[in-house]
Amino acid sequence: MENLRIKDMPEEDRPYEKLEKSGAESLTDAELLAVIIRTGCKNDTSLDLTRRIINKYSEGRGLLYLKKASISQLCEIRGVGRVKAIQLKAAVEIGCRLTKAGKENGKYKIASPEDIKNLYMEQLRHMAREIFMVLVMNTRNEVIRELRISTGSLSETVVHPREVFSEVIKEPAASIILIHNHPSGDSNPSGNDKKTTIRLIEAGKILGIKILDHVIIGNGNIFSFKENGLM
Repeated sequence: MENLRIKDMPEEDRPYEKLEKSGAESLTDAELLAVIIRTGCKNDTSLDLTRRIINKYSEGRGLLYLKKASISQLCEIRGVGRVKAIQLKAAVEIGCRLTKAGKENGKYKIASPEDIKNLYMEQLRHMAREIFMVLVMNTRNEVIRELRISTGSLSETVVHPREVFSEVIKEPAASIILIHNHPSGDSNPSGNDKKTTIRLIEAGKILGIKILDHVIIGNGNIFSFKENGLM
């Protein structure tokens, strides 16, 4: 029996046509990978196969599993041979290098919370503990320094204004953006997140450093304090 292919699926379900019509950003992780590996295996389309890889074998860790898994580990998955494993590893590495290049090619500009999501989602979404970061910005909204302020517990991180601004004031900072993750995967802010944000905003006013936003990263979703009218 020949391998099932994406083109054998109903047209409205084909990732190729979906990408062509609505852009690559409209595809799910599984659909993007299905386009790359092209063919499935016996009784499975390529989309069935990539969904199984991401949902079952990644244990909820999504593409992070593909980043960490070896070629031999991927080959243990039913339907994944040497060539498909190499294709998957190459695809994930391209994404990692693009993100890295965006940060390393001089100053990079943050124009919206979506930019934060694109740059930091894969770095923070699967962290077991809360990580609190600060992006130090110049007057053109370009990041001039990335600061990792603290690592918290499974459910929260305690951040004091002193920890944040003691490093920020060493830079020619016009403003800053706060970022932290929620290991639970739910990006909605806790009561402590709201209190911390208010405290840091007030401290920033005293020092003449504006906080542009506080972005919480969940598992595939984000929460922007600014966009939700909380600052």
